[in-house]
Amino acid sequence: MLCLPTETASVFPCFCIFPAMPLTEANMATNRRFYEEVINQKRLAVVDEVAGANYVSHSFPPGLPPGREGLKTFISAFHTAFPDGHLSVDHIIASGDTVATRLTFRGTHTGDFMGIPPTGKKVTVPALDMARYADGKLVEHWGGPDQMSLMQQLGVIPAPGQ
Repeated sequence: MLCLPTETASVFPCFCIFPAMPLTEANMATNRRFYEEVINQKRLAVVDEVAGANYVSHSFPPGLPPGREGLKTFISAFHTAFPDGHLSVDHIIASGDTVATRLTFRGTHTGDFMGIPPTGKKVTVPALDMARYADGKLVEHWGGPDQMSLMQQLGVIPAPGQ
């Protein structure tokens, strides 16, 4: 942001010129790029471009390596289990260094997933993500797909009323 003095300095000491793409817009663009290129296009190498070296997930299941390698491992498991999987961004908002996204994942379970053999079932799973950015890179993440909904749709656990 660039602030310039004005003639009415006693009332309004400056006016500000904002950059062409505010930080929140840039972070949302990176967030969308992550979903489109990493999840939908299955380009795991893009993780190294959009996530910081110090990336931390507060939502990984136990046993995954830390950092970007854990993120790649987690996403790769989804790609293997749901090779036709597609994630759509339903709503995205940002404030400061944080981006919140509501998403829907759709796919067919044709590969092993967390020890669950393929069921052939089509799933539609809601997800909520909260991501923090620093220097244009994803550095922290909370949330993810609704695991209960996914397990119910796969028939692993009963849905309410069953």
